[in-house]
This record gives sequence, structure tokens and C-alpha cells, in this order.
Amino acid sequence: MKSVLKDFFSDDNLDYGDLRFEKNNQTEIRYENQDLKEVKSSYREGGHLRVYNQGVKAVNSFSQLKDARKAKKELANSISGTEELISEAAKLKEAEVIKDKHFINPDTNPKNYSLEEKKELVENYNRLALEQEHIIKTNFTYRDFYSRRIFINSEGSEIEYDLLGSLISGAVYAKKNDVVQVKRVSFGGFPEFDNLFNREDDLLKEIDILQQMLDAEPIKAGNYPVIINQALASVFIHEAFGHLSEADIVKNNPAFRDKLQAGTELGSDILTVVDDPGIKNTPGNYKYDDEGQPAQKTTLIDQGTLSGRLHSRETAADFNEPLSGNMRAVDCKYTPIIRMSNIYIAEGKSDVEEMISSIDNGYYICNGRGGQTTGDQFTFGAEYGYKIENGQKKGMVRDINLSGELFATLQRISMIGNDLNFREVGGCGKGNPMQLNIFSGMGAPHIKVDQVNIGGV
Repeated sequence: MKSVLKDFFSDDNLDYGDLRFEKNNQTEIRYENQDLKEVKSSYREGGHLRVYNQGVKAVNSFSQLKDARKAKKELANSISGTEELISEAAKLKEAEVIKDKHFINPDTNPKNYSLEEKKELVENYNRLALEQEHIIKTNFTYRDFYSRRIFINSEGSEIEYDLLGSLISGAVYAKKNDVVQVKRVSFGGFPEFDNLFNREDDLLKEIDILQQMLDAEPIKAGNYPVIINQALASVFIHEAFGHLSEADIVKNNPAFRDKLQAGTELGSDILTVVDDPGIKNTPGNYKYDDEGQPAQKTTLIDQGTLSGRLHSRETAADFNEPLSGNMRAVDCKYTPIIRMSNIYIAEGKSDVEEMISSIDNGYYICNGRGGQTTGDQFTFGAEYGYKIENGQKKGMVRDINLSGELFATLQRISMIGNDLNFREVGGCGKGNPMQLNIFSGMGAPHIKVDQVNIGGV
């Protein structure tokens, strides 16, 4: 493959060009109740080109490597003479030339297991869930994805790298009398496949919580102090703040660009938020992004103050800020866009019992159940929680909805736990067309927020 791409950009009169070529393998197996709904094993290869000239950018995808030079010529011709039509010239931040190879070598690799073995694995978890009391419906999906990639650019970079991940995710529904509740479960192998094995006890613990949810009382609406567990806190920081740290989101939004200036106080001085692709055994671990840039640890909020942003080479030039290595594409048909790697709230000093004992009348809220953000406004569902009275955790509650304004909520974080934990399975949807990226991780410790608006679902 490299021989075909040798001197690919040497005869061009372009300001810049890059090419990413991929070979992608994916398996997906899906059960609904007792029924096997889908078994799919697929392979796709192809490439993506970007060229820049006279401030104009053009992109294109191609299927076969032999078509790459033709696609490049067509792109170069398409932008010729269009310089006067653009409102703003595209510029790129200067970057180092890199020649490297970096491949994942797990002890247990899904490529070494048959389709039948993978089917049996997810089938056994699905069957176990259906055997439990009050269970009326299940959905379980197994998925793995392997991508071998080569990146070259006109500056001389040549990088070979890969991505590997596997996961099982599901939803288990239970009914008792007229009450129906759902619990989501997931196990991740990033990259170790055997992390999906022998998880029966973990599944049963989740189903035990689901069965308790059937007898729980609906939460009472109002404004309360809350303790948010690690799983929900990680979703909150990803969705409510993380996307606003992606420079392409704020680049053309004057209001947020003005508000999110480096040095702006955003939250409590105990709050630090980091994006780090270097954390092993997490969904967002990688060494190079799809723009050929080294993965960087970026502190986004440092003791309450905005200190960093996630960038492409274009946005780093536009903001005059350092490169971060966060340009990523789901597969070969997509142009890379700015994505979080592993975003997390840094660990604090408080333990959970100390946090709970500090509340006279509030709630301990657990696990995300969907939600949405619009600018700085957020709404999240939670699977379940517990009433806190006089510093004691009491009975379970359900049907929970949290809402608020991001920056006010960040200011109200008054305690942060000493128990940072990363989710086994991440995932993020972004872009137009939408790119659903499983290689996006998130983590958090427990956090205490002094006031959150709570409504029933």
C-alpha cells in the first residue's frame, strides 16, 4: 500500500494535502428477547482526501487505492478559481513531520474468535437476563470494530496506526403491576476482548437494581442539593461541557466564542476537567488522530478556570492556540472532525459518605438515561436514585429528570469525590452527516452539586 502512495503529493502545486486510507472490519450481533435479529460481519476499505490551495479546502472519498491519484486531481481542479467565492481563507497550524508506526497488540483479540463464539457470548447474557423475575423484554448487541489506517501528507508525514474495540450493550425491561422500568447494561473491551467474559455477576447486579426500581417511589420535583454518581457525572461533563470545548462548535458562534475565552472563570475552584487520549484500556485511547497529529493531554478547566480547547489544525490556527490531536473520523467515507478522546472530571478529596452526610434534604442520583443539550442548557434523565434525609441515604426513587444551565451548575459543584472511574463503553454522535464514534470515553468521580432542578419523567 505504501508503495502505491510513494511520492503521492510530490508533483502537486498545492498549499497542503493529506490522505487517509483504511481497511475496516466490523461484526455486529443483535438479540431481541429470544430472537436473533441480526448477524453481520463486514469489511470495507477506502480512503479520504483533503486538499488546500489559496485558502480553499476540498474533500473527497474513494473506494480503491488505485483511484486516489484521480480523486486528488479532480479535487485540485474543483477548487481552481474559487478563491474569490470564499468568505474566509482556510489556514492550518504549523505541525511537525512524523514518520511512525503504532499498532495495538492485545493479549486477547476479537479477531481470534469465531462468529459463532461471539454469538454464544451475547446469547448467554441475553438468556440470563430473560430468566430473571419480572423481566419482560431484552435487547442485547455485540459489536467489534478493527481499523488499520495509513496517513500521509504533503509535508512528509507517514503514519500507520490502528483502532480496536469490542462491546456488549443492552437494555433490560421489567414490569410489576402497572410499573415498567428499564435498565441499561454494557461491558467494554478496549482493547482486551476477554473483558467481555464472565460478567454474569455484574449483569445480575444491574438486574437486581432494576427489580428494586419497580418498587421505588417517583421522585418529587423541586430544587435540591444532589450527589451525582460517577456514571452520570461523566455523561454530564461530556455532553454539557465537552462539546463546548470542541473548537469547531464555538468557532462560528460569537456568543460562546466570547464567553469561552481562555482564563474565564467557569466553575468552582475545586473543578478540573481534562481530555486525555493516553489513558490505557479506555475507549478513547489512541496515539495519533486522523489528521496525523500526536494525541495530547489537554486540561480544559483548571481549578475552575477555562485553560484549554480541543482543536484541528484549522481551528488551532484560527484561535492561535496549541494543537491537541483531536481530529477523528469514524471510517473512510468521513472527513475527520474534532472529537473528545477521554474527557473526565479530575479526582477530588471527598469520599461519598462525607458528601452524603453534608446534605439534610436532597438526593443521590445514579446513571444516565438519555438527555439533550442546547447551548448551555441541559436536560438529563437518570435511571434511579435515593432520597437523602439528615445526612442518611434512604429509599430508592425513580422517574428522574435533571435540568439546568451549564455554567451556573459548574459554579455549584461544592465537593468532588476521590473515586474517579471511567466508563467501560463510551460513544458519541456528532457531525453532519452524523458520525457515531465508539472510540470516545468519559469518566468522573462522584460530585456534589448544591442545587439542581429535578423533575419527574
